[in-house]
Formats: sequence, structure tokens, C-alpha cells
Amino acid sequence: MAYLCFMLSKKTKYGLKALSVLAKHDRDNPVTTLTISDSEHISYKFLESILISLRKAGYLGSKKGKGGGYYLLQSPEKIPLTDIMRLLEGPIALLPCVSLNYYEACDDCQSEETCSIHRLMIKVRDSTLEIFRNHTVADLK
Repeated sequence: MAYLCFMLSKKTKYGLKALSVLAKHDRDNPVTTLTISDSEHISYKFLESILISLRKAGYLGSKKGKGGGYYLLQSPEKIPLTDIMRLLEGPIALLPCVSLNYYEACDDCQSEETCSIHRLMIKVRDSTLEIFRNHTVADLK
């Protein structure tokens, strides 16, 4: 029996773990990459690249020097998981023909209107989006 399997990349999983740690701290108490790396058992270099992506996208601020580290720029309640998922993982849809932001027609499909897989994957996409839209980084605490 074959199973449809969608797995988060390590990048997304570790990004969510890091955001969870940062959500527990306020802006005046930045958290170092080393602290997150040690507490969540994430490679320091890999984590640093994830945190840089989140900073460049405007979700994190950083402070250099003693007492420095990363912090959330917004309250965790204001950062929807859809934004984080799309930034770190890419499309939320399992097939490009049902993606809202990364749509591509399937090469092997004659008609999306009559494709039973297409209709099912729209339901999967909508259910997944509903969950991510209704949860924020604060739910990771």
C-alpha cells in the first residue's frame, strides 16, 4: 500500500524550534545561536543560516556583542505559521497544480477540472492552510 507523505524539511523543523525558543523571550533578552543550538540539538552552522533567513525576511532582529543574539521583531501572536512555512518550506500545497502561490500545471494531466487527484489535493491544501492560518508562532511556546 502506498502512502501520501508530506514531510517537513529539517530547515523548517529547526526554524520552528528556534522560533519556539525565541517566542519565550522578550526583545530585551536576545538569545544566542549557541543557546538555541544546544537546547534544541541543532547544528550551529545550519541554525545560523536559518536564523539569517528569518532575519532577512523581517521576522527576527539581531544584536551583536555581549548580551547579543536574536529576538522576534513582532509579538509571536502576530506571526502566522503560513508565513514561516512558505519562507522556509516553500509551497504548502502537495502538488503544484493546486498551489496558490506557486501554481504550475501538471505535465501529465489532461484536465484539472476532471482530475480526481486535483480535487482531493485542493481539499488537502485547504485543510492544511486552515491549520497554519489559525496558528501563530505563539502556539509553538
